[in-house]
Amino acid sequence: MSTLSPTPSIILNLSEFIDALAALRRGRVIVVMDTETRNCVLDGARLMSAFRPLHDYGLVAEYDNPAGFPGLRYFRMTDTGKFFADNALAVWQARAWHERLAIRLLC
Repeated sequence: MSTLSPTPSIILNLSEFIDALAALRRGRVIVVMDTETRNCVLDGARLMSAFRPLHDYGLVAEYDNPAGFPGLRYFRMTDTGKFFADNALAVWQARAWHERLAIRLLC
């Protein structure tokens, strides 16, 4: 008999994930408007799938934003997230331009 463990988050859209890492590394924050649906925005664009792995792997964490709007939740990159982003973005930039383009178009 086996015990079931929670399925780890997967990265559904690598392009969105990389773009989110880059924006968060520049100091941008994720604004979660609806916790149940995880409806969230980063840098003016809706995050379709990147929030869950960012959050589940501890790359972002909620913080108190006294200047924010009531009912919204704000997330920024953790120290672990910064380390991960630096490495992931370096690997991404090391790929040939046509590989990055193919990933953006096909994945």
